[in-house]
Amino acid sequence: MPTSHDGSASAAPSPAGVSPPASQQQQLTSTQLVYLVKIILVAALGGMLFGYDTGVISGAIGPIAEYFDLSPAAKGWAVSSVVIGCIGGALIAGWLSTLYGRRAVFLLSALMFTASAFGSGLAGTFESYIWWRMVGGVAVGMASVIAPMYISEMSPGYLRGRTVSLFQQSVVFGQMVVFFVNYFIAKGMAETWILNFGWRWMLGSEAVISILFAVLIPFVPESPRWLVLKGRIDEARRVLGRFYRAEAIEQTLGDIQKSFERGKKQRKVSLRAKGTFGLVMIGVFIAAAQQLTGINVVMYYAPDVLSSVTTSNEDALLQTSIMGVTFVGGNLLGMLLIDKVGRRPLLVAGSLGSMVAMIFLGIVIAGGEAGPGALIALIVYVVSFAISWGCVCWTLISEIFPNAIRARAMSLAVAAQWFMGFMVTQTFPMLRENAFLNEMTGGGFSFWLYAVLTLISLLVVLRYVPETKGKTLEELEDITATRLSKRRRELTRQGKSVTSE
Repeated sequence: MPTSHDGSASAAPSPAGVSPPASQQQQLTSTQLVYLVKIILVAALGGMLFGYDTGVISGAIGPIAEYFDLSPAAKGWAVSSVVIGCIGGALIAGWLSTLYGRRAVFLLSALMFTASAFGSGLAGTFESYIWWRMVGGVAVGMASVIAPMYISEMSPGYLRGRTVSLFQQSVVFGQMVVFFVNYFIAKGMAETWILNFGWRWMLGSEAVISILFAVLIPFVPESPRWLVLKGRIDEARRVLGRFYRAEAIEQTLGDIQKSFERGKKQRKVSLRAKGTFGLVMIGVFIAAAQQLTGINVVMYYAPDVLSSVTTSNEDALLQTSIMGVTFVGGNLLGMLLIDKVGRRPLLVAGSLGSMVAMIFLGIVIAGGEAGPGALIALIVYVVSFAISWGCVCWTLISEIFPNAIRARAMSLAVAAQWFMGFMVTQTFPMLRENAFLNEMTGGGFSFWLYAVLTLISLLVVLRYVPETKGKTLEELEDITATRLSKRRRELTRQGKSVTSE
């Protein structure tokens, strides 16, 4: 069998007069590729704001907790309150994007990011701070649904793993940037200034990126799949013409239209319908399981964790910045590999690395001695996470759902992810400061727990999730539908109910 440029098997040439699958017609010209990259970079600013908004609290939480005199539970709430907004934003994003389009939701999220940055930075009370952080969380929730969905819908199959991974790269880049912003805001400043003003500058600095995002959104096209959904076929054809070869445009349009025709009945029933529920649950689990690895603990509490094994808060912030740089590098590696080696091999390798790193980090924290051990463990963890759950999770949940339910199903999956993130983020300070657990494990319990949860999540995904490398969204729709039908037949032969499958 012939092989493609990346060494993977490709289909034999099609007989004369028969068009090959759309996934084989999607090689872009250099001009088309440049255009695609431009619009995806604008969409990825939503991911950068996602990362910036969630990462900024890592440097600000210490001063905020002291300024408002917070208990461990209140400190967890100061961090995790943003996640409550994320859940709400994720739940409404699919509905809003179906009604008004992907670009409209991008613009709304940009405005909410801006309002949150100014509002939380100027907050005079803890209640006001919480309110504005939740507003920012709604924006994060919407961006976390719409940005990967938009990128997935705009990208040809052979590039989609890398382009959707660019969303995750933009998230970690935003986190890296804010780690350095926090460090330089605090560098050389008196503790009293940081306590009263430093954290405000950290939170408010996000407005610079959010305003840029709002300005650039009108320059990107609407998703052709949303345009087809709304019956605006000519507009969809013009958009596809900017980054698809002429011979692939009509076939791609036809595939999209057939997909929506096939999904008409699905849109009239709930996501719990037979043949759909199982697929939705797979996507929900993938999204939620990403948080069980403990990534939010690392992103939100890294300076707090490192402060116990460093000599000063400034050193902890610097080490967090170094970790952020390696996170970007790890995600870049994942982007380069995901369309070559596939999703499942990256999940296996990265999950194993994450588990080893979390176990070692727990040992170092339990020891409590200053040194580079904790930073080394965090570097290994973030690189392992980046090439696996970081890249693969967002790619999978943006591509496994059929066109007809993608917006609703992604909203549900991402909401589940944020709910699990809230649970992890809220409980970490309480686990870390629990006297009984500290006496038993020396402070390493939570990190060992995340290692076990990562292993369980990996086993479940490998059991139920197919490899999706190199397929168009419509081809994947056929694959997932076939797998679910086969599963229903197996259950029927076994005499089991398939009502909820």
